Amino acid sequence: AWKLHSKVAGPMTWRPQYRSSKFRHVFGKPAVKEGCFDGVPITRSVQDNNFCAANPRFLAIITECAGGGAFLVLSIHHTGKVDPHQPRVSGHKGNVLDVKWNPFNDFCIASCSEDTTVKVWEIPHHGVLRTITTPWKELQGHSRRVGLIEWHPTANNILFSTAYDYQIMIWNLNCPEQVIKNPVRTISHHPDVVLSMSFNTDGSLLATSCKDRKVRLMEARSGSLLQEGSCKAHKASKVLILGNTKMLVTSGTSRWNDRQIALWDLDDLSVPLLQENLDGSSGVLFPFYDPDTHMLYLAGKGDGNIRYYEISSEKPYLHYLTEYRSHLPQKGMGVMPKRGLDVSSCEVFRFYRLVTIKSLIEPLSMIVPRRSESYQEDIYPMTASNRPALTADEWLSGIDKGPVLMSLKPGSQVEESLPDLSKALENSLDSHQAPSRPGMLQLSYIQDQLATKEHNEDSALSENSSRLPLSNGEDLAFCSPPKTENELRMKFHKQQEEIRRLRELLNQRDVRIKQLELEIKNTKNTQPPFI
Repeated sequence: AWKLHSKVAGPMTWRPQYRSSKFRHVFGKPAVKEGCFDGVPITRSVQDNNFCAANPRFLAIITECAGGGAFLVLSIHHTGKVDPHQPRVSGHKGNVLDVKWNPFNDFCIASCSEDTTVKVWEIPHHGVLRTITTPWKELQGHSRRVGLIEWHPTANNILFSTAYDYQIMIWNLNCPEQVIKNPVRTISHHPDVVLSMSFNTDGSLLATSCKDRKVRLMEARSGSLLQEGSCKAHKASKVLILGNTKMLVTSGTSRWNDRQIALWDLDDLSVPLLQENLDGSSGVLFPFYDPDTHMLYLAGKGDGNIRYYEISSEKPYLHYLTEYRSHLPQKGMGVMPKRGLDVSSCEVFRFYRLVTIKSLIEPLSMIVPRRSESYQEDIYPMTASNRPALTADEWLSGIDKGPVLMSLKPGSQVEESLPDLSKALENSLDSHQAPSRPGMLQLSYIQDQLATKEHNEDSALSENSSRLPLSNGEDLAFCSPPKTENELRMKFHKQQEEIRRLRELLNQRDVRIKQLELEIKNTKNTQPPFI
């Protein structure tokens, strides 16, 4: 009877026993020793923060130092042994507790400290070659140590800070004063220390977790409280809004002190949708979410492992994939923005693990295994770019906008009008010290733009031809578009060769600078004392 049934029913009744997912086999690939940052004096602070921040140009790490607080800013490509006398950013009078890069300016970073201030720093384009002690802006308003800072995800120059005075303050950096004493708004809903803050995609909502075990959802601009949720069986320590999924996740502990995560509906925080116990360890769980792949990563402080899940909008909501394991425990984690990933190796996420016992910063790439080396469009949808959607004044006036999107495809760029092409190209050539990154304007893209618009925008082209820079000795405005695939490939390789040449030149100059610094030091040491 069973055979007859199988013949009649055929393969149509068969259903897979597991959930199909293109991210099922994602694996963690740690950098080789030469690709790590070695000899970094990582802070001994017991604050439950990440202590590290990354962007496509720089890596910032809070360090241990005497007499005040400081952090290191290292070039993302200058890996290896870090000089013990490496210049720092050290203008705080107390320990630095948190650092965050401006999402719209790779040369701007904010830091907060036990000295009750928040400071915003401008990093030179060539990196930190001498110790920086004077900030661009200093924010004074909190009465106790400042533990957390967050940039607004879509509005330019809007910064949120929270301190041990239980206040959340909103700052507008678009003002002429160097010292800002009055925040735009102060939010005072919390009876205890705020442990974490998280925005939704357009930055209209702000979720917080507090030491009083409650999760709060409020309007980011006005600070008015929308919802308050708590669960006796779940003590939340970190909160994270999951993009546009109308859900948020909290990590914390259960009634029996097991580490636990809970999933909540943004429209109803009265009871969690889901609770899952993980283990009996005591370290805080840091959640990280990638809205492009819908993957949730959970990294425990003091653990060597990172669990990852896939989030869906239907039950059971949370789908365990696998975990990365290491025998080296992490104290904190930095995360690279999507525009800084290596799409040629199918990298979908990158952590920077702070390994205190070895004074090591270890890059860890999360890779989707694919046989083809070509760009995989299905795992790289349009993602948030480094252009703000709003000015600070527009956001404060009541406007909300989602992020400006960009493609990660090599050679693509955020949608721009043709007159802006020259500026975009200058920016891309200006960043020659970095390897060819997604979002960087490639020659093939320019040729494609010129070819598609030459019929209807001849006048625009003629006006801008004088402003387009030279590439490989050829004026881009007078280059005819490639007619064959071979021509296109040749143009591409030419540009890659030029970028490689410029990078080698830059490396040679870096070596020469180091040599001159050593010569100066030796000369000073060998000079007889002045009598």
